[in-house]
Amino acid sequence: MTELRNDRLLRALLRQPVDVTPVWLMRQAGRYLPEYRATRARAGSFLALCQTPELACEVTLQPLARFPLDAAILFSDILTIPDAMGLGLSFSEGEGPIFARPVRSATDIVRLSAPDPETELRYVMDTVRLIRRELAGRVPLIGFSGSPWTLATYMVEGGSSKDFARIKGLLYDQPELLHQLLKTTARAVTAYLNAQVAAGAQALMMFDTWGGVLSPRAYREFSLAYMAQIVADLTREIDGQRIPVILFTKGGGAWLEDIAATGCDAVGVDWAVDLGEARRRVGSQVALQGNLDPVALAAAPERLRAQVAQVLADFGPWPGHVFNLGHGIQQWVDPERALVLVEAVHELSAPYHAGADS
Repeated sequence: MTELRNDRLLRALLRQPVDVTPVWLMRQAGRYLPEYRATRARAGSFLALCQTPELACEVTLQPLARFPLDAAILFSDILTIPDAMGLGLSFSEGEGPIFARPVRSATDIVRLSAPDPETELRYVMDTVRLIRRELAGRVPLIGFSGSPWTLATYMVEGGSSKDFARIKGLLYDQPELLHQLLKTTARAVTAYLNAQVAAGAQALMMFDTWGGVLSPRAYREFSLAYMAQIVADLTREIDGQRIPVILFTKGGGAWLEDIAATGCDAVGVDWAVDLGEARRRVGSQVALQGNLDPVALAAAPERLRAQVAQVLADFGPWPGHVFNLGHGIQQWVDPERALVLVEAVHELSAPYHAGADS
C-alpha cells in the first residue's frame, strides 16, 4: 500500500501531535465549484454522478486540485443504502430527495433487508478503490454513511421533512416497529462502512443530520444507541493502522459527553457550540471536528481569517482538533473564500503546534 505523505488528519483524530491543524470541508466537492457543475452536467443527473465511479472519483479529487486540504472525502450520498433497499430514490430540483416507495407499515419494514455492499452498492466500493489509487498517498480518504436514525427519517417521510411527523409518530406510537427498522438500517450501515474500509477508506464519518430534532431521551434511545452499536462493530484497524471514526449529530451540542462515550475517536461539532466549552466538556476523551459557521465564508477575506483565528483560539493549544465547518459548504460560496479559509487554518494554527513532535 502506498505510504501516506500527509497524515495530519489521522494523527489529529487520534489526538497525536501535528505541525498544523488539519482542515477539510463538509461538501468540499460540490456545486460551489464550477468544475463540479461541469462534471455533473456530463453525468446527466446527480444519481448518475454518484453511480459512475470514474466521475465520482473525479469530483472527489477536484477540491484537492484547488486547495491544500488535508483529506479527501468520498463523493456519494447518504441515501445510497435505502436506495439499494429498493425504495426508488430520485432527486427533484429544489425539493431534494424523494423515495417512490417510502416505508410506512409493518409489512414495509419487515420486507427490508441490508444490501450487500459489494453487489447492490458495488459502485460505491469501486469508487473508493479508484479514489485510493488516484490519491496515491497524497492525503487520507474519508468514507461515510448516514446514521440509522437519519436514514430512517428519509425512508419513512419519503424525503425531506420540516416537522418529521411520520417518523416521530412511529417513534411515539409504535416504538417497537421503529426499533425494528433501525436494527435493519444499523446492520446495513455497519456492513457498508466496513466494506468501505476494506476498499480503502482510512477514516470514517457518520452523519446524524436529524438527530438534533429529537428529545434527549428519544435521541439516546433511537439515534445514539444505534450509532454506538455500529462503532462497536466497525473495523477499527487495518494493516496496523487505526481507522478513526467521527460521529456528527447536527444540533447535538447538548449531548457531546454521550456521543464521546460511544467509543468513537472524534465528535463533530456544529457552530451552535463554543469549541472551547466543547473541549472542556469532553476533555481528552476524543478529538473534536469543527466548527466554523458555513455562512462565515460570505465575509471579506480578512474578516474570514479573523473567524478562523477565533475558532483556533477557542480550541487552544491542545492535540485533537480537525478544522471544519459546522455543516456543509453552501453552493453560493466563492471558491476563493474556501482557499482563504484553508490557507488561514494552516498559517494561523502553526503557533499552537510549535514544538510538536510531528
